[in-house]
Amino acid sequence: MTEISVAVPVYNEIESLPALCGELHESLSKLGRSYEIVLIDDGSTDGTWELMREQAKKYPNMRLIRFRRNFGQTAAMSAGFRESAGDVIVTLDADLQNSPADIPKLLAKMDEGYDVVSGWRKDRQDAFLNRRLPSILANALISWITGVKLHDYGCTLKAYRREVVRDVHLYGEMHRFIPALASWVGGRVAEVAVDHRPRRFGVSKYGISRTIRVILDLITVKFLMQYSKGPIQMFGKIGLTMVVPGILFLAALVVANIVQWCTGDGNAMALLVKRPFWILSPFMLIIFGMQSIGIGLIAEILIRTYHESQNKPIYVIKETDMSK
Repeated sequence: MTEISVAVPVYNEIESLPALCGELHESLSKLGRSYEIVLIDDGSTDGTWELMREQAKKYPNMRLIRFRRNFGQTAAMSAGFRESAGDVIVTLDADLQNSPADIPKLLAKMDEGYDVVSGWRKDRQDAFLNRRLPSILANALISWITGVKLHDYGCTLKAYRREVVRDVHLYGEMHRFIPALASWVGGRVAEVAVDHRPRRFGVSKYGISRTIRVILDLITVKFLMQYSKGPIQMFGKIGLTMVVPGILFLAALVVANIVQWCTGDGNAMALLVKRPFWILSPFMLIIFGMQSIGIGLIAEILIRTYHESQNKPIYVIKETDMSK
């Protein structure tokens, strides 16, 4: 029985891999627990897969997964959850900014009875304007909307109990919201400060453009956490906030026209009736906006239903190397 699985998404990290594998083996071998290292090659094009196979021959307990193309970090983490065997699953990035030496710290916190332990890059070694500032704002927004207060949702270094993530289905950029989803089903979530190191090789695969996808997925998470069992509670409230004022405004226009017809007095509100564009356009914009959000949420539910009913993963494995 494997106690600890470490799942690492890898994409074009050929320079970081040797040091990463060495640090992982050094840290995990001291735990006194059975473990495995699961590396997921997310469609790398720089020879990463060949190097992964070389490292698997050098270090024990290493399992390799290779995607047919680049499916993204969420898909790679989903594969790590599905294909690993450990009772506890630890995830971290392959760029060496996360330190494998912090894994025992996460496990010690989990031994206190927590189901998810999230790393907090308290002294983050990234540029402020394009990395840290957006992250600070995003973490505050996610904590506020989900109700699960964490300093660093974006830190990949996290530990999960298998029973918590076993039934979590990931799409889009949803991997960062697993602590919130775990809390939703009754899991206990904690956070510990971890080391964060400057990037030694290559360039970051993340950018500000990711923020839009994260915000849209955050809307989905909020919807699933609060309204998945009763969507009418959400859409009904939105509808009422538009219908009731609309009826009142329409009644006022009708009264204004009756007064004008009876008295012949052209007041300002009655004059607006002769220019319906100024009345209709704001309402139409609001309605179209609500419809777009509603259609997006409905589509999200439909695509989840499709994936889960078909039991199809969101990735395609080309080959594996699990001889160890």
